[in-house]
Amino acid sequence: MRIWALAWPIILSNITVPLLGLVDTAVVGHLPDSRYLAAVTLGATLFSFLYWGFGFLRMGTTGLVAQAIGRDNSSDVRNLLGQSLIMAGIIGTLLIVFGSPLISLGLRLLDGSELATPLAREYAEIRLWSAPAVLANYAILGWFLGQQNSRVTLMILMLTNSVNIVLDLWFVIGFGMTSNGVALASVIADYTACAFGGYLVLRQLGRLDGCFQRQRLLVLSAYTALFNVNANLFVRTMGLLFVMAFFTAQGARQGDTILAANAVLLQFIMLTSYALDGFAHAAESLVGRAYGRRDWREFAEMIHAAARFSFWTAAAAALVFALGGHYLIALLTSLDEVRSTAASYLPWMVVMPLIAVWSYLFDGVFIGTTAIREMRNSIFVGLAVYLPSWWLTQGLGNHGLWLAFTLFTLARSAVLIGYYRHYRHTRWHATPPNQ
Repeated sequence: MRIWALAWPIILSNITVPLLGLVDTAVVGHLPDSRYLAAVTLGATLFSFLYWGFGFLRMGTTGLVAQAIGRDNSSDVRNLLGQSLIMAGIIGTLLIVFGSPLISLGLRLLDGSELATPLAREYAEIRLWSAPAVLANYAILGWFLGQQNSRVTLMILMLTNSVNIVLDLWFVIGFGMTSNGVALASVIADYTACAFGGYLVLRQLGRLDGCFQRQRLLVLSAYTALFNVNANLFVRTMGLLFVMAFFTAQGARQGDTILAANAVLLQFIMLTSYALDGFAHAAESLVGRAYGRRDWREFAEMIHAAARFSFWTAAAAALVFALGGHYLIALLTSLDEVRSTAASYLPWMVVMPLIAVWSYLFDGVFIGTTAIREMRNSIFVGLAVYLPSWWLTQGLGNHGLWLAFTLFTLARSAVLIGYYRHYRHTRWHATPPNQ
């Protein structure tokens, strides 16, 4: 039950993230032209690269903090926060300074229509100003999660997404804005969450023992552990986001209707992934703590518990999509052409949760143990399957694109399972607990 006690606030907070995506899609999807939905899809995909490419600030911080908690080293817990926030501030500032050419390059690669691309550029130029706040939020969330404080994560994400949803409706429906209103709502929500997160950090620091060490914060060599973890996480995340961007770009080349239909269906995948990530995030913290203590019995128990919860959640999602997928599509868009197109690809949504669940779970396990090269390698193998599969199935149109994406997910899950089974017999049982 420790997994559930930690996971339920994460699941609840994570569900607010795809809920925001659902609201974005629904608000823009009910505008009289599909180009606005296409523009938000293109812009959001671009910012998945620009922001989630630096998601290591969340994931790397969680694993290292969890292990520091297992070692009872409060000074390390403090210094890891400081290091992550310094990195977030520097990277966020650089993104603002150099963001314009990155936006131009990204939109050229995504290859949207002539009608959607200018709107996507406007969306992106607004969203860019939130970079420092978004990256600082990643570091703060990772720090709290590493301390098994998932309720703070819930409060921060609930605030972010609640503000964002309210402003979405206000700007688009109340003020008559379009995709630019969705972008502005995101910027304001991100800075609101950052301010609230900073307050919670100061409160938590007052309860921690230890102290900040200037050398750990200001000397570059002190960042070695964080850099080593984050470099592989960066490569892994960029590979994963390349797959999503490639998927979006290939859909865009088939027209705005296919692009919009895929955007609706991707919200199904995001909804499932954020629910499953609740158990994966719980595993990061609990497995990382057991790993720091070298308590292999607890280590195995936490993984088995997370696996059980994850499987049944994935099975429930598959059942919901099989029975109610058409109703969910209708909630997201009133455009008849987009509805009928999305419905024809609905069977892929039923299969996906049962395949993807293992990649989500074992991502959490490997983050907790900071075995990040293995996560990176799973992406490389997945890409080696994905791109040839897409090339060979182009004659199937959008079905071929979904088949390639499904095979990528299957390959990644298989690689991570293989690594786990190998390490359980070699690395993760040999050292007695607490030695």
